[in-house]
Amino acid sequence: MTETETATLAGGCFWCIEAAFKELDGVESVTSGYAGGHVENPSYREVCSGSTGHAEVVQVEYDPATVAYEDLLEVFFRIHDPTTKDRQGPDVGSQYRSAVYYHDDEQKAVVERFVHNLQEGGDFDSYENDEIVTEIEPLDTFYEAEEKHQDYYDKNPGDRYCQFHAEPKVKKVREQFGDRAATQ
Repeated sequence: MTETETATLAGGCFWCIEAAFKELDGVESVTSGYAGGHVENPSYREVCSGSTGHAEVVQVEYDPATVAYEDLLEVFFRIHDPTTKDRQGPDVGSQYRSAVYYHDDEQKAVVERFVHNLQEGGDFDSYENDEIVTEIEPLDTFYEAEEKHQDYYDKNPGDRYCQFHAEPKVKKVREQFGDRAATQ
């Protein structure tokens, strides 16, 4: 049995982020949920109200022998806009913020270095706001989202939201990270 590690990431609607990460080789599972808030065991409706302080997140369980944490960060920062505060596409509110919830000091150091290098590299100079606003916080508690939100893109490929917002992220992963794509 391979020993896995976990990354917890927030970059807008979890349906979209989940679908994109499932494309990568070495990703064992992706679970949609909530983190960063102050209410125990929140519901989707409560999180969407913006009153719980949670972000929609995904927990990515991965095999570090196949895909590095840095690789996950590279994909993450390419499939969402880390320069907009509390907004991704049509989704507005703190629940859609850009955030990395680290699991240990090593992940914290890696993500801080990664963001610093991205910022210094000018990768986002063409964006309206060229400053990366991604929050980097320790993971306190992860709450798994309701079952209907798990594998949402796979279960609802005809959903218009998925077609307009999740599918482009999936295509971006396939095009830009095809060398790391899971065999389907």
